[in-house]
Amino acid sequence: MKLLILDAGHCLSLALAREASRRSDTELVIEQETDLTPERLKRVAPDAVIIPPLAHPLSMAPAAVTAHADAVDACLKACCAQGVPLVWCVSDQLYEDGFDVPIDEHVVPAPRDESLRRLVKTGDRIRADYPRHLIVRLGPLFALEGSHAWVNEIIDSLVVGDNVRAAEDVIFCPTSADAVALALVGMLQQLCCGANAWGAYHLAGTEPVSAFTFTSMVRTQLATHLEGRGETITLGRVEALNHHHDAKLRRVLNCRRVLDVFGVHQKPWRLEVGRLLDAWCLTRDAQEENGAEGASL
Repeated sequence: MKLLILDAGHCLSLALAREASRRSDTELVIEQETDLTPERLKRVAPDAVIIPPLAHPLSMAPAAVTAHADAVDACLKACCAQGVPLVWCVSDQLYEDGFDVPIDEHVVPAPRDESLRRLVKTGDRIRADYPRHLIVRLGPLFALEGSHAWVNEIIDSLVVGDNVRAAEDVIFCPTSADAVALALVGMLQQLCCGANAWGAYHLAGTEPVSAFTFTSMVRTQLATHLEGRGETITLGRVEALNHHHDAKLRRVLNCRRVLDVFGVHQKPWRLEVGRLLDAWCLTRDAQEENGAEGASL
């Protein structure tokens, strides 16, 4: 299976590259930009095109969100012309006002924000014009590297003593980019083998949590890892922000359909954070060893 991934520096693109490197049945072609022409698509001839999400469209400039939607529209036209399946990952922030109960796949986002509505229109066009699509709505992504990686920014700030501010009144399900990559490859392998299960799916980590609690847990686990290494570092503090004073806003995705159709289980974000911090420590050790070797020379 050959996959064409757009936006090379995105944390999900890097996670897909890591996943493909561990497999013998998946080949990746990764483009630097999100623009795709029919000619380029014809030359590559992939089994599917994957577009990573705008992780925080609510906080982005409207022009950037509109540019992303335009690029997805162009990809849709190219995929329709060549008969190539399109996989578009989108942020749970499209459910701008949240829901009191877990959000099912059939609930189409209806945001008030104009730029988010532009993304929804693109999703409507995909559903109406091209059956061979996956629209995968994701909880907030986290990883150690790449754009929109989140956890790396938290760690970098804490280790230099900077405080990190995070919302206490927005509830969501943090989602490991590595877990999403594993799930997407597995889903597409099944579809390439004849499964007829196109459509919209939700994918997120287990355990709804606020950004403040998630960031606090990252800090706690980071401190534990550093202490275990014998390092004494005064980490920055986590400060709570409150935007919704009357009630907490909940964006909790119901991921039952992706389990029932593809057998994809949600990954516990706490375990994923621990795994990432183990990897971060190994990278830190390697950097220190290289620095020591360089000094001895």
